[in-house]
Amino acid sequence: MAGFTHVHREVHPALRPLVGDLSGYAYDGEPPALHRGLPSQYLTLVITMDEPLGIAWPGQPPGKYDAGVGGLHSRAVHVGGSPSRAGVQLALTPAGSRALLGLPPGEIAWRVIELDEFIGPSAHVLVDQLREAGSWASRFELLEAALLRRWAAPPASAVRAEVDWAWRRLRSSHGAIGVQELAAEIGWSRRHLTDRFTTEFGLAPKVAARVLRFEQAVQRVRRQPTVRLADLAAELGYADQAHLTREWQAIAGCSPRQWIAEELPNVQDQTGLVSAESGV
Repeated sequence: MAGFTHVHREVHPALRPLVGDLSGYAYDGEPPALHRGLPSQYLTLVITMDEPLGIAWPGQPPGKYDAGVGGLHSRAVHVGGSPSRAGVQLALTPAGSRALLGLPPGEIAWRVIELDEFIGPSAHVLVDQLREAGSWASRFELLEAALLRRWAAPPASAVRAEVDWAWRRLRSSHGAIGVQELAAEIGWSRRHLTDRFTTEFGLAPKVAARVLRFEQAVQRVRRQPTVRLADLAAELGYADQAHLTREWQAIAGCSPRQWIAEELPNVQDQTGLVSAESGV
């Protein structure tokens, strides 16, 4: 995307079970009026390098955050309404929520919370240091050092083994396993699994499966924006293209074609996009 910088950093080996991705972003001009923060398997921490960032759940007024932590969710959040042009972004695993924030992800789900509510005044010090740093490399090093200090602190109580296994099983299948089958593999009833899983993660296992499968669809479209949706639907186990499109609308709040036009504008005029939507 013209006028946009996105820099990735491979995280410290000790943090890899806790952090899925560490990156920096910057717009040379005005940021988009609306960016859709899509659901995924990760919690998200965004620390801005300038102005507070506007984040809102659909239908709600935006809050403004210098360092906002967003929990797991199953509908896109709206990011924008702010002059903020740059920041660092961290994808936290559910295990990372417990180890680095001190809370199970279920207590943060469907919310955005300022980082200082988890780690106190040191959050403001970290934000100031990141904003004063002169390069992406130095910002990443500062953030990693802060995470490693948190990781070295006494760990929070662990998630129950069966619930952790259910999450990992859903992830490894990309949401393709049914809840009844998952419960049977654990040896629990479907209701007991749903209750325990929802308490831990803030999403029921069926909803988490939808998010994980949708995440796979998004990743595939990012890699291959002109993919035929009918082929993608079959590949990921949706009933048909219409089913995939309905899920995209329900989760992202827009059609796949609209999302591609907004997020990947360099391909919106390609003829392959038309065939991808029509399935021909």
